[in-house]
Amino acid sequence: MIKTKLKPVLPSLRGKKRYLVFEVISKEGVKDINAVSNAIVHYSLQFLGQLGTAKAGVMVLNNKWDSESQRGIIKVSHKHVDALKAALTLADKIEGKDVIFRSLGVSGILNKAERNYLKA
Repeated sequence: MIKTKLKPVLPSLRGKKRYLVFEVISKEGVKDINAVSNAIVHYSLQFLGQLGTAKAGVMVLNNKWDSESQRGIIKVSHKHVDALKAALTLADKIEGKDVIFRSLGVSGILNKAERNYLKA
């Protein structure tokens, strides 16, 4: 059997993405990024539905979570940034704790998102 290598997708055909930097505001800090990630996916499913969440390509970048400043980054499709922001405003609980999600900014480049919003 001959193995053929697939050609990579051209950059013009790839999905465009944006990086949304968010902050979690709560009385007690949230240490567990998995709980934050699950809450974001849960509320995006609730607001956008399964199809909308799949089209948006919501992906929480777990390695970019800063537990001290309570900030993180979400990767999302460029067409669905506003819908994700709306879903985040409706999120009010993480594991029974009252929280508020605040979006700090959007960037098309991960390094700029980190430099301008995450570290600020």
